[in-house]
Amino acid sequence: MGNGLSDQTSILSSLPSFQSFHIVILGLDCAGKTTVLYRLRFNEFVNTVPTKGFNTEKIKVTLGNSKTVTFHFWDVGGQEKLRPLWKSYTRCTDGIVFVVDSVDVERMEEAKTELHKITRISENQGVPVLIVANKQDLRNSLSLSEIEKLLAMSELSSLTPWHLQPTCAIIGDGLKEGLEKLHDMIIKRRKMLRQQKKKR
Repeated sequence: MGNGLSDQTSILSSLPSFQSFHIVILGLDCAGKTTVLYRLRFNEFVNTVPTKGFNTEKIKVTLGNSKTVTFHFWDVGGQEKLRPLWKSYTRCTDGIVFVVDSVDVERMEEAKTELHKITRISENQGVPVLIVANKQDLRNSLSLSEIEKLLAMSELSSLTPWHLQPTCAIIGDGLKEGLEKLHDMIIKRRKMLRQQKKKR
């Protein structure tokens, strides 16, 4: 009779953990942020209009080892006048998805500025960033190494873990792989933070 509790804990530990991750989707207007969101939500292409404020969706995603993870996405408009609001959405976020248009060479410098600005905010120090190189299906899209160079990824803080993922949001190519990388980076960071707390 006194053994009932240990049986329960072994059952509980074998159940998958259903934790929710708070993720903010940022990037310049027309990069494909909302297309990414709704491709993940409905697994089909949804024709979107520019986001005037934000869209939010809770999406269950099955990752590699058939583990179901819930992501709570906040897709925030990328027009210049909305960008000052980004920092209020990234407060206490688990991860940032930064979408860039792989074809729009002219605006890469602007994307770089915004990416570096948001990762330098003190509350975002160490928050994992998944850079989604969208529109990789188009013939004139930049290569990953060109994007990495133009976004000056090597200049990001050494505290910021990041991953650059080639994608095509319209058909969904690369999105799941990118989310798996983001999930790995978040879990790694949580473990590290827990260890730091123990040391205190």
